[in-house]
Amino acid sequence: MTHPSTDLITMLETLASYGERYRLEVGLDSEEGWIPADRLLDPASTELAQVLEAERVGSGQVSAHAVALTVMAVYAGTVTASALLAWALYGVVLDVRPENVALRLSDHHGFEAVALRRPQLADVSGMTAGERLGLLVNQVLDDHLFPLADALRVRSRAGRRQLNGGIAQGCAAAFGAASRIPDADVDALQRAHEEFLAACPQELGRLGETVRLAEGGREGLFYLRRTCCLFYTADHGEKCASCCLDSVEDRVANYRRILTGGAVPH
Repeated sequence: MTHPSTDLITMLETLASYGERYRLEVGLDSEEGWIPADRLLDPASTELAQVLEAERVGSGQVSAHAVALTVMAVYAGTVTASALLAWALYGVVLDVRPENVALRLSDHHGFEAVALRRPQLADVSGMTAGERLGLLVNQVLDDHLFPLADALRVRSRAGRRQLNGGIAQGCAAAFGAASRIPDADVDALQRAHEEFLAACPQELGRLGETVRLAEGGREGLFYLRRTCCLFYTADHGEKCASCCLDSVEDRVANYRRILTGGAVPH
């Protein structure tokens, strides 16, 4: 296994401090129990079937369509989101290409763990800031999330717009999580999210809106999605915090409560 530098380990520890979903394991002690992320890009793979079944059981979803949308949103907000944080906070490109990522399934909604086979950064020496951002978008979206969405669409017939809505929401969640940490530079994170969206296909920017809110001496970025992930159709019947079935006013009020110590949004 490649041994990461102390600086990289420190950065990974910092990313994990923003929430358990941003924690990345370093290397694989054993292949047992880990699912290679690149296998999920094949719609006929056993591994994709395992991920869908685990989420169906863990979240209590009742339709293949809803399971696929839930998987897409939680995947974008967990498996590749640390790379967005690394870029926004450090200006680096963390290698989260699918062949370098593995994950463990959970008994509950989401994933138990995510690991990098080779904890490493892309070589961006000599690149401009725009070129670094282009590399990030290529690795996170073109190489990873969009192909996964294509596989889920084939497997479940879930709509492309809804799947892309999960991608947009999952990506926005990384910037939002970082913005709500004490002493966060909200201005810089807001600019970073805007720059990221500007480098993405225009459709992603139309699938939701990031708003900046302040309440009780705190502020942060929150996402208002315009597509539905069907999370509410599960047995529990709960909506996600950004559910487009709720009014913008109700969602903003909920987000303001979060700033004063309420629950973290899905």
